Amino acid sequence: MNDTFDYANQKWDKSHKVQEFSLGELVLVSTLNFGNIKGPKKLKYSHVRPFVIVSLHGTNPAQVELSGKLDNKHPTFPVNLIKTYQPAEKELFSLRNPNPLTVPPVVWYSIPEWPSFK
Repeated sequence: MNDTFDYANQKWDKSHKVQEFSLGELVLVSTLNFGNIKGPKKLKYSHVRPFVIVSLHGTNPAQVELSGKLDNKHPTFPVNLIKTYQPAEKELFSLRNPNPLTVPPVVWYSIPEWPSFK
């Protein structure tokens, strides 16, 4: 019986990656246990916005500062439900933030006017 436990522990230790977080780090929170997010399941985000880690309670739970619609949730999550936030590189995704739209002037009877948006 002990050989079986030892084998399982070795297998777990080989495949398990220990996640380390620090205070003030930005993390994404999993929506796995959030029942208040409406809509079809396949369109829901798997993780939501970056939150700041406020405190660490040992090696497993981390407390984050929730805001917005998630204020009513408990702010402590196990580390397997959070992951580090990595912002997108602007060089790779240059089209995500296009330049603001510029509207050319409208010319009526050779008199330039700017369009009015109502």
